[in-house]
Amino acid sequence: MSTVVLETRVSVPATQRERWADTAKGACILLVVLWHVIMKHYLQIGWHLPVPIPGAWGTLGDQLLPLRMPLFFTISGMFAAGAVLRPWRVVARTRVAKFLYLYVLWLAVHTTVLALVPGFETARAHDAVEFVEQLTITPSNLWYLFALALYFVVAKLTRGVPKAVMLALALALSTVTAAGWLATPGDRGGLMQNLVFFLGGLYFRPAYEHLAATANRRRVGLFGSAYAMMLLIMAVLGAQRWPGVWPVISVGATVFGVTAAAQVAKSDLVARALSGLGRRTLPVYVMHMPVLAVLHGLLIGPLSAHIGDQPLLAIVEPVSMTGLVVAICLLVHRGLARAGWLFDLPRALRR
Repeated sequence: MSTVVLETRVSVPATQRERWADTAKGACILLVVLWHVIMKHYLQIGWHLPVPIPGAWGTLGDQLLPLRMPLFFTISGMFAAGAVLRPWRVVARTRVAKFLYLYVLWLAVHTTVLALVPGFETARAHDAVEFVEQLTITPSNLWYLFALALYFVVAKLTRGVPKAVMLALALALSTVTAAGWLATPGDRGGLMQNLVFFLGGLYFRPAYEHLAATANRRRVGLFGSAYAMMLLIMAVLGAQRWPGVWPVISVGATVFGVTAAAQVAKSDLVARALSGLGRRTLPVYVMHMPVLAVLHGLLIGPLSAHIGDQPLLAIVEPVSMTGLVVAICLLVHRGLARAGWLFDLPRALRR
């Protein structure tokens, strides 16, 4: 899903820049899967516990909301810088058509598989009308693909518009959406809130690269503490819906995420695993929901009935399930290596 951008203003080798960015993408996709594991599987289990361990996991997932997708779209915007400069016919084929094709294809797969697991609570199309709605105005769990196609069109169409104007408009859209002033059924809210982060990555790539190049433990601690403090203040004041609060916290989370990813990228063992995953986010993203749905259908009964060592199980289950889902996705992707049309435009369309 990435494109190497040749022009840069920071004297950092391209391999290092890619490593921290891929490390960030790997961490983001893990957080996305963990969020879905918690909300759509873990909290649906009938736990028999004397302490609110599930509530703690749910709270943790909520605190990471400003980080996951804003950072993901910031990195995507950075990688889009070179692609947006290409002719329309190239952008339309390699970006817009590609992501729309994948969205339609995997929406059909999701709809089919999720129909087989009716007890799995997630947005799904129950008839043709709802399917068309998810294709057009109310994107499904695959909304990241839909958003990328749309964002590339916006970025290409507005190349001549001053960056300050575009950022102001995108920030206004994100602000009113986060404040709940617009109807956001399905995942339409994410689509409307994250354009500003895609454009931020697109416009300010050199600044983010400089931030990553100068990362150190002290800055990670400083930005992480600032992020935690903003979350605490928002929670104490009940300011989640205050206009501008959510975008500001998401910007702080993105700065922390870039710095933390750059610092983690200095560790060979961890960075090798996360950056490797970061280069294969697409198969995990499109497949993890059906995989999770099937596992949920198989395990919800035994997990709800199991009482003996539930406290320990409740602590480790979200992490272990996340690892299992990601591992299955990567194994299935390897088995489908010859079916390239599942993860890219068919060769005839690419030509």
